[in-house]
Amino acid sequence: MNSKEEFKTDIDVSSTVRGSDSSLHDQTHRRLKARHIQLIGIGTIGTALFVQIGASLTKGGPASLFIAFSIWCTFVMAVSNCLSEMVTWIPISSPFVRFADRFVDPALGFTAAINFFVFEAALIPYEIVAFNVVLHFWTDKIPTAAVIAFVLVCYASLNFFAVKWYGESEFWLALGKVLLITGLILFTFITMVGGNPFHDAYGFRYWSPSNVEGAPFAEFYTTGDTGRFLGFMACLIQASFTIAGPDYVSMAAGEAENPRKNLPRAYNSVFYRLTTFFVLGSMCVGIVVPYNDTNLLQALSDARPGAGSSPYVIAMTRMGIPILPHIVNFLVLSAIFSAGNSYVFCASRTLFGLALEGKAPRIFTYCTKSGVPICSVTLTLAIALLAFLQVSNNSAIVLQWFINLVTASQLLNFAFIAFTYIRFYNALKAQGISRDSLPHKSFWQPFSAWYALIGNTIMAFVGGYTVFLNGNWNIPNFLFSYMMIGLCPVLFVGWKVYHKTPWRKPEDVTFFEAERELVDRYEDTFVEEIPSSRSLRVWNWIFT
Repeated sequence: MNSKEEFKTDIDVSSTVRGSDSSLHDQTHRRLKARHIQLIGIGTIGTALFVQIGASLTKGGPASLFIAFSIWCTFVMAVSNCLSEMVTWIPISSPFVRFADRFVDPALGFTAAINFFVFEAALIPYEIVAFNVVLHFWTDKIPTAAVIAFVLVCYASLNFFAVKWYGESEFWLALGKVLLITGLILFTFITMVGGNPFHDAYGFRYWSPSNVEGAPFAEFYTTGDTGRFLGFMACLIQASFTIAGPDYVSMAAGEAENPRKNLPRAYNSVFYRLTTFFVLGSMCVGIVVPYNDTNLLQALSDARPGAGSSPYVIAMTRMGIPILPHIVNFLVLSAIFSAGNSYVFCASRTLFGLALEGKAPRIFTYCTKSGVPICSVTLTLAIALLAFLQVSNNSAIVLQWFINLVTASQLLNFAFIAFTYIRFYNALKAQGISRDSLPHKSFWQPFSAWYALIGNTIMAFVGGYTVFLNGNWNIPNFLFSYMMIGLCPVLFVGWKVYHKTPWRKPEDVTFFEAERELVDRYEDTFVEEIPSSRSLRVWNWIFT
């Protein structure tokens, strides 16, 4: 090994972190390639887009569903703008939770990290339970405990070893999601123009009130304009839970190869892919089935397993297409597995970042020789054992527990990111640092940050509104919907009072100078690996 390679390895393996404990080290490795990063962002696509979206269709109708998903994509774009500028300049492990510490207040950094960790950790058992439910599309003879154990062992295998294996697994699993949603969009287009066994060019038939009573805006809970508005809100809440992605790209920043070149491209491509998939996907489900379809309503009422409740599968069954439902169910199964795998990665890196800043026990900073924070991964998988609750409870009930718990957390996380960017923006301005000098400058700032902050904060409080409707009061649902909203101020005030943390003044904010210098040195010596096969060269060309 020559001296240049030795230097590159040294700074790749260990970088000193100047947090509350200057002896802590970030020992993760930069082994995630551009193609890994670009598809990690869509790793969060699971059952919500393919199956659960049908429930929202029945509440709001096709137009409300399409408009709600289109609107929420603009909020995700705003969050992506905030993250892309900060993280590209400072590509470190667990970036946005550590930015909240350094740009706002250490108490907010602690609060944001706990909120995001709970969010990610709760989603792992959610996806494991969903995996078992989808498997029941074919058979219910496999013991639930065996399925849960199998998935956990797989997650452990993929996350205990070098990060490149996680990246490689997510790349191929995410490609399966791309294939699935692309196939479903093509299925919708081909069948709607007459390419189906009945040669029925049904087009937008189910959007027309002359064909479907109440379409395209359905009434929910009550009648009239109020009912149609509540139907739209149900769809918007579903969209706010379903659409994510830029935050997952950010969590991989500390382990990304050549980050200042690859991350801006990843943020842009992830946003455009997610927007295309979610906006077109929300439109397609309203095309293939009417919102009041009796089979869809019955499937939801019966909690039909797997893709059996999917509007697409119901449409395929109605058209007499026998093989496609099984293909869809298999790809949905792989999508669920991929989503859970992404949550293990993000939750463990959040805990790792919390420990690097001295806000979690030092043991969680320990990494293997392969750069894997092994203790953080172990605790994350231990929390995932909550999936075994399904053994003694109805799966639908367990799924709803996790959904209610994490919906507000995701929105609070986006709000924290937006507020952190506003403070970052003000600090740059106060210190005379031009944003034009940064490696990447996002657009429409600070408007994007304010837009994301206000929208996500409002939705966090609106998300559980149905519990306040007449006759719907339920204490467990109220607690699950608003627990994190109540807990976050307690965490913030408690940490601030106990540790007497300072509210950062814009002129005193520091921008991780030591970490940025290490990234500069790393990129100065970075030599891009030449793909070993023609297929890898093709993939690298597509995702570069």
